[in-house]
Amino acid sequence: MSSLTGKKIVLGVTGGIAAYKAVEIASRLRKAGAEVHVIMTREATEFVTELTFREITGQPVSTDMWAKVTNFNVEHIALATLADLVLIAPATANIIAKTAAGIADDMLTTTVLATKAPIVMAPAMNTNMYENPVTQKNIAELKSRGVQMIEPASGHLACGVEGKGRLPEPAQIVQFVMDFMCGEQPLQGRKIIVTAGGTIEPLDPVRYLGNHSTGKMGYAIAAEAAKLGAEVLLVSGPSNLADPAGVKTVRIQTALEMQAAVQAAYAKADAVIMSAAVADYRPKTVAKDKIKKSDDELVLHLERNPDILYGLGQQKDKQILVGFAAETCNVEEYAKKKLSKKNLDFIVANDVSAKDAGFAVDNNRVQIYFRNGECEKYPLMSKQELAGIILNKIVEMM
Repeated sequence: MSSLTGKKIVLGVTGGIAAYKAVEIASRLRKAGAEVHVIMTREATEFVTELTFREITGQPVSTDMWAKVTNFNVEHIALATLADLVLIAPATANIIAKTAAGIADDMLTTTVLATKAPIVMAPAMNTNMYENPVTQKNIAELKSRGVQMIEPASGHLACGVEGKGRLPEPAQIVQFVMDFMCGEQPLQGRKIIVTAGGTIEPLDPVRYLGNHSTGKMGYAIAAEAAKLGAEVLLVSGPSNLADPAGVKTVRIQTALEMQAAVQAAYAKADAVIMSAAVADYRPKTVAKDKIKKSDDELVLHLERNPDILYGLGQQKDKQILVGFAAETCNVEEYAKKKLSKKNLDFIVANDVSAKDAGFAVDNNRVQIYFRNGECEKYPLMSKQELAGIILNKIVEMM
């Protein structure tokens, strides 16, 4: 029996010259046992016909949201709910941008926005379009939400140039799907708590104390943990990022609210990864009305917030505890002190003053310190890649 037997895959085909390869992708998916439902954009129909996909898959092909419904169970939003996976191949710069922005103006984008199934994209486009900072930013944004990207191949493109942007061969794409859907899930059955973003502490109804954390690192960890089979609780401070697919997300504001959310789930957790930038202090009193400007100095009286990770370390039973040390100097010294004081299994430390790593960017450069005194240093990499490294360390410890 094939590993894709019984799997329902929605194949999105967009308007690039590589659309012809999607026919073979559909054929290979079906031969692997999958039930394939194709959605074509209007532009895709200029390259390949609906009839071709209908004959290959044995299923109706969706192209128009306003077309007459022939089988409501497999058309319109119903496709979003039946899918075990949504694969977009080829994925043009246009569909990547629309998905990143949450635009739903045709059958495919509406389905993508409505589905809770994993999404895999295989970008294919002109090299300059692929390398354009806007496209790369959109790809990074989608990765942070848990969308899987199949790296495009390099070679001679239809536009006549040499470079990166070719759609990988159909066999490679189908193998990626099979590995993703049926591959090893070492965290299956494990409960993981991840904290992300910064907490904010109100001064009055208008102002607050906060920090520059956007939550990108924590969201990447949560998405990767879900991919590895874990049951993930993401406790997030204010963030503009979308909830990662397959993750239960609890959004909080203050450090006290984060502490309560984490404590409520801690006893049953197998691991806690505290990547959030939690405020150390909060105003002793919160003004009922907006504090008005005056000629006098404003004096704020602050009190300590609880050290959430320290408290977890004191209660530690079977849990693996991972902390983060976001520093601007003496990184090693401060990281090792936190590692020991908070009873952690390991700590991920980085210099957030670096312009190309840390807060509000897609990359990070870290050192990981372990309880046995070992240290591993890593070069600049994407936060998604780093998330995989952190989780692999947890898998090894388990």
